[in-house]
Amino acid sequence: MAPPDPTTIPPPPPAPSPAQTEGIDGAAASGSRLSTEALILLFFGTIAALYLGRDVFIPLALAILMSFALGPLVTRLYRLGLGRVPAVLVVITLVTLLLGGFAAMVASQLVHLAEELPRYESNLRAKAKLFSGGMPGSSLIDHAADVLRDMGQEIEQAAQGNPSGWSGTQPGQQPPPGQQGRPIPVEIHQPPSSPLEALSSVAEPLLGPIATVGVVIVFVIFVLLQREDLRDRLIRLFGLGDVHRTTEAVNDAAKRVGRYLIMQLVINLAYGVLVGTGLFFIGVPNALLWGMLGTILRFIPYLGPFLATLLPTALALAVDPGWSTVLLTIGLFVAIELITNNLLEPWLYGSSTGLSPLAIIVAAVFWTTLWGPVGLLLSTPLTVCLVVLGRHVPQLQFLEVLLGSAPVLTPEVKFYQRLLADDPHEAGELAEDLLDQQPLQEVLDGMILPALTLAEQDRSRGAFDRARSRVLAGIAIDIVDRLAEAVAEERAPIAQRQPPLRVLCVGARNGLDRAGAVMLAHLLRLKGVDADAITAEPGLPPRTELATYDAVCLSFTDPRAWRQARRLTLRLRARQGGQRKPVWLGLWTLPPGEIVAATTATGADGVVSSLAAAVAALAEAEEAEVQPPPAEAAVAGPGAGPPAARLDQPAVSPSP
Repeated sequence: MAPPDPTTIPPPPPAPSPAQTEGIDGAAASGSRLSTEALILLFFGTIAALYLGRDVFIPLALAILMSFALGPLVTRLYRLGLGRVPAVLVVITLVTLLLGGFAAMVASQLVHLAEELPRYESNLRAKAKLFSGGMPGSSLIDHAADVLRDMGQEIEQAAQGNPSGWSGTQPGQQPPPGQQGRPIPVEIHQPPSSPLEALSSVAEPLLGPIATVGVVIVFVIFVLLQREDLRDRLIRLFGLGDVHRTTEAVNDAAKRVGRYLIMQLVINLAYGVLVGTGLFFIGVPNALLWGMLGTILRFIPYLGPFLATLLPTALALAVDPGWSTVLLTIGLFVAIELITNNLLEPWLYGSSTGLSPLAIIVAAVFWTTLWGPVGLLLSTPLTVCLVVLGRHVPQLQFLEVLLGSAPVLTPEVKFYQRLLADDPHEAGELAEDLLDQQPLQEVLDGMILPALTLAEQDRSRGAFDRARSRVLAGIAIDIVDRLAEAVAEERAPIAQRQPPLRVLCVGARNGLDRAGAVMLAHLLRLKGVDADAITAEPGLPPRTELATYDAVCLSFTDPRAWRQARRLTLRLRARQGGQRKPVWLGLWTLPPGEIVAATTATGADGVVSSLAAAVAALAEAEEAEVQPPPAEAAVAGPGAGPPAARLDQPAVSPSP
């Protein structure tokens, strides 16, 4: 029995039969269907539970989020030698005092504002006259002035001990002169309420919030005291089979949410300080109140900054007879928002949340629908927890894809999708944006060339025909031409040797292969090499033309096209005749471990799997002075150094 030919190309693995494919796909589809149904039931069941049990879940969610923020402080006090219980009590007491003092200051400022409001009625009346002719602004400002006047009368009457506002005569008292004979107004008054009823009417609206605050404080105390025990129970319940992943999920959630809450508090405090200071110098009354309210309201996504701007702007409209105060107030808030959104938040937040802007909006609507205003306040931290679950739990990975801010497609897939969508403008923008961060060679090797490989795979399986592949290749070539032109304009001219090194880059079979040849030619020209790019579809150049080139590189976007590469290499050898020049194969994206076998099987002088390796092999080999061992000349994978063999001396490939 004769030994096997070492140059025989190994056959590809057999494709599965249609029956096997159908069985595998059917089993996968069944498992996917069951999993999808279970997830749908779990989703709607969770929503129903959150809505029906909101009286319990809202305090619990608030407590857990506060424990994320206060946990590091408790841990630090504990490590300083303070016991667990004293550390928790100290932190809770400190936070309660701060919040209580904050609420007391806001209440005192509100009382002072209510006493001063009636003084501004005349300014509002004067501004209303400017909006004559039944314009909407006139009725609006008139109504605001009426409200201020009524509030002033109520405050004044309350101060004089006449809350009813009736100024008629008392029983047995004669009416003033000039009013005899006029009808006496009659008013019906309810008997004065007892002190107990008055107290209950005041306290009843406050019982709900006070009870919620009390439950939250109790929950926070117990969560801080039992943090390690709760974490162990969570691992036992959900992650006993994978303790490492569950621990990572818990730590990631605590780190992200805690950092987000702390950074949001810092940003909102800075926002409140800037607002209060700016309004004080502008001359808006109660600047301290608006700064404190701005700090609170900015915890509400999107709606909070608008409310924080609306109230002091309305007051500035009433205070100033002119318009300068209003314009300065609006300008102040716009400037602070620009500074906060473009400077403070990117600097302090960083990647702490990992949420996309659309996810923040959707989360705000979702949680507000479920839990009302409190849900709006908690929407971002709760959604961060969901994204963390999606990152660490494979069954919930769709949550990270839908809500996360990390790119869900690789650059080459995004570029290929833009090509399929016939959107050369957006595809070009992707390439140009990446070119601002990376050299042209890395852009071509890392994004465009792999995208062409994906297109070749789809063409091979019949997703589109050869004409469609030519269209895609044409778009890619136009983009590459623009990129290369932009890079060439920025670079200084490269001195070429005389006569210049000439390399022919040949697209082996179709337009996609030609696009790879064009990319290689552009990179070689930037290195000072005289390179041309053609396609072998109509036929190879005649012998006289081939003789003018120092080397030939064949481009294949299908890295498994060994048989076609061998046939085309033999045709080139025959066309070259006695003037044999080195022939290199660009089997783009070929795994590095298969380069030696591909070189042996195809009979080429060398095989490269990346544009970087091709440029190194073709542009710098002429400068080498010492010929290396044959194996180094034949193998040139991604990132490989320049082979030292001269271009006029073909490399000998080793046996695999």
